[in-house]
Formats: sequence, C-alpha cells, structure tokens
Amino acid sequence: MITDYKKAVENIRHQLENYLKTSGLKSLVLGVSGGIDSALCAALARPVCDKLDVTLYGRSITIETNKADEIARAKAVGEAFFHDFREVDLSEAYRQLTPQIIEDYHTTPHTEFQYKIRMGNVKARMRMQYLYDIASAKRGMVISTDNYTELLLGFWTLHGDVGDYGPIQSLWKTEVYEMSNYLANSFSDKTQADALKACVNAVPTDGLGITNSDLDQLGVATYAEADTILIRMLANPNAPEIQDNPIVKRNRASEFKRNNPYNIPRELIQP
Repeated sequence: MITDYKKAVENIRHQLENYLKTSGLKSLVLGVSGGIDSALCAALARPVCDKLDVTLYGRSITIETNKADEIARAKAVGEAFFHDFREVDLSEAYRQLTPQIIEDYHTTPHTEFQYKIRMGNVKARMRMQYLYDIASAKRGMVISTDNYTELLLGFWTLHGDVGDYGPIQSLWKTEVYEMSNYLANSFSDKTQADALKACVNAVPTDGLGITNSDLDQLGVATYAEADTILIRMLANPNAPEIQDNPIVKRNRASEFKRNNPYNIPRELIQP
C-alpha cells in the first residue's frame, strides 16, 4: 500500500505530463459523477493541464436516476477544477433510445434488478459516447476514472466506463480515499478543498439507479473489506478460506471484462 502520498501524486502527474508531451494531445475530457474517483482524477490532472496549456473539459452527464446531491457535488467539482465545465441531461435521449434498442422493453418489468443492470450499462455507454465525441472534436482523450478494486471486481461497463488513460487505475479504492484526503488537506484553494472533501464523505454510487450504494452491489460493508479480501486473493488465489467469498467469486466471474476482446491465439488457428 502507498505510504508517501505526496510522492505518489507527483509521480502520477509526472507520468501524465510525459504522456501528453509525447502524444501532442490538446485536451483531456472527463465525466464528472459527483463521486470520489472522477473528483480525484480532476484534481490530479488540473495542474498538469495548466502547465502544458492543455484544456481540461468536464461534463456532468445525468440520465434520469442521478440524485440531487450527486449533481450538486459534480457541479462543485466541475467549477473548482475544469477549464470548461457543463451540465448535460441525456434523460430525453435515453427515453427515446431505449424502446428502439431494447428488444424486451415492453415485456420485461422495469423494476427487475437485472433489467436495472442492463439499463445502467446503456446509460454508461451513452455517457461515454458523449465524452468521446468531445475528445474527437477537441483533439483530446478521455480520462478513465476506474480504480484497481473496481477493475478486479468487474465493477464497470464494457465500452462504457473505460477511457483512454487511467491515472488511478492502479490504486486500490482505499488508496483513492487516502490520496483524496491528502490532496484536499494540501489545497490552498478552499473551493477545491471543499469540493473534493464532499466527494470523500459521500456515499459511493454509480448514479445509474441500480442500488442506493456501490457497496450494496458488491456485498461488503466497506471498501477496506473488499481490498483486504482482494489482496489476500492475489497473494494466494487457492487459499481455501476465501473460495466461497462473494468478492472472490465476483472477480472470477468478471474475468472476461479484463481480457476483452478475447482473441483466439494464432498458434491455435494456424495448421
């Protein structure tokens, strides 16, 4: 686990700076949810963008199920960290699109849990379409806001939540919280500090209307519990005491997401 967050922040920013210099990109695009992951990514990226004269675009994209407190936190983060921030409501587009692309739209109860999962995926993919179009128009790339815990648990939408560059993809969720606290306490700008702290203290949710909390979907009380189990799993995947743990089962069931697309190796095709 990270022990020196000052150095870790410097390293992330240094890597992002080098990547931008090499790529020649003119902008970064980030979806702002009102949650801790996107807020941390914005806080990490802004100084780098200022230094390189790269525009940081932020969009709070709501679709029907986002709650007022999530929207308010996203706005605070957007106004604190981005050069160009807007609030976008795709609810009407979603309502027009879903009857046309969901085969059982009129026959499946919309209150079913699995249906909510499916619609959450549709919303995530709509959000990413919007962000990628901005990146294409502004010669930029989309920042991925996933962390290592979510990666291992498959807690993201294929072709929906995944961006081009992941500044926090290798951080455990507990480290995301620790790094965010470190940054919030180091900011001289009270607006930035307050915006980030509000996300640290918020109930984690994907805003997709599936459950009240991300933890409800994962089946754990805290992210610290999830990280502890995953770390034990990585150290000893065959440990008998973890085989029936729901966290471990979720990791195994979501392997296809981490190996996507699966391509048949050439040596298995060529006679």
